[in-house]
Amino acid sequence: MSFYKRLDRATSQSRVCVGLDPVLEKLPHHLKNYETGTVEFLSAIVEATAPFTAAYKPNLAFFEALGTKGEYVLQATIDSVRKHAPNAIVIGDGKRNDIGSTAERYAIALFERFGFDAVTVNPYLGWDGIEPFTKYADRGVILLALTSNPSGGELQDHGGEDDPLYLKVAQLAEKRWNINNNIGLVVGATKGEKMARVREAAPSLPFLVPGIGAQGGDLQAVIQYSMGKGQPSGVVNSSRGIIYASSGEDFAQAAAREAEKLQTQINDLLES
Repeated sequence: MSFYKRLDRATSQSRVCVGLDPVLEKLPHHLKNYETGTVEFLSAIVEATAPFTAAYKPNLAFFEALGTKGEYVLQATIDSVRKHAPNAIVIGDGKRNDIGSTAERYAIALFERFGFDAVTVNPYLGWDGIEPFTKYADRGVILLALTSNPSGGELQDHGGEDDPLYLKVAQLAEKRWNINNNIGLVVGATKGEKMARVREAAPSLPFLVPGIGAQGGDLQAVIQYSMGKGQPSGVVNSSRGIIYASSGEDFAQAAAREAEKLQTQINDLLES
């Protein structure tokens, strides 16, 4: 099954993407002293949020920061998604890239070793750093286009109002790079007015939209400009606002409530 079809299936009931960013200091107190506490925390989050979620996005930096056990925690988390949310898309958020030969190794590690359904990729090296990922025709390659961080514009706006770099990425992805129909774009929810320009430049590409929740993105603008009627499937990511909704023993139930709340908000906006 193609990646776009898999994404359509995953988003048929929900557009919510739960970002999985484990930080030991933020775990509920009753899990901090357990060697397997991070695995228990993430597995419980996944199980509780599965009915309301289309995708999960493990941020690789948070797992790598766990040291030698990080790989075990990551694999256990992926296994938990496969068990509790078998149709969900698992996005390896590492923003990897390098020259072609190194990009090929990144693609092998992420798609073959860990089995991610999609990955985030930095397009700064151009096509020869992107192609090794796109060769996996049934997997998604989600390119950074317009990020939600405050200083993103230092590079992404380069070229001025008429020809900014972020639009160049969108145009290349739409017109030249998407030869296997598996490319998407990262477009930040905090950049609503620019999101409309990205959608105009890339009308056929799905968006992964971070910046909702703790970063204060405009959900109504996100739906209007990125995944409204007639637009491709896409997902809206929330990380801290869901997984750290409670620091008590009810953390999983609190995460489920926040995921369901976001699902309802998105679906209501889609319907209207």
